[in-house]
Amino acid sequence: MSRIPLSNDTAPDIERLQIEGWRRMTPAEKARTVTALTRAAIDMTKAGIRDRHPEESEDQHRIRLAEILLGRELAHRALVSHGR
Repeated sequence: MSRIPLSNDTAPDIERLQIEGWRRMTPAEKARTVTALTRAAIDMTKAGIRDRHPEESEDQHRIRLAEILLGRELAHRALVSHGR
């Protein structure tokens, strides 16, 4: 039975090495990796927001980020409850 690839642009032998590396990682190493990747994704999202909306304030950029991360309704409920 063949396994479905995780990525269409990674060679199977390289993907196998990646998976083996992940299996060797401790839970703490995996948590640090996920945290770093999440932070990188948020930083890229913030840069995209600033690039697309340079005329807006930092507060408006934070609202846009919250909408992306939480969805519009939850973001606005969270921001209203915190006085934004």
